[in-house]
Amino acid sequence: MMAEIDLYGVYLPVLLVQALLALLLSTGLRAVVARLGLYRWVWHRSLFNLCLYVIVLGAVILSWGKR
Repeated sequence: MMAEIDLYGVYLPVLLVQALLALLLSTGLRAVVARLGLYRWVWHRSLFNLCLYVIVLGAVILSWGKR
């Protein structure tokens, strides 16, 4: 059963919180990739950004663990 987070009476699904955290982290990683100039090695930038987000989301979900 999925847990929910109570935010002042508003119940948020844990997956939503994890997705927002992954969005923040992947945005930071995209800035680092752009600053280092690594996008020149990427074939399709939007597809790369999507894959980066999915990988970060998976890492956030795995690191969240059962508490």
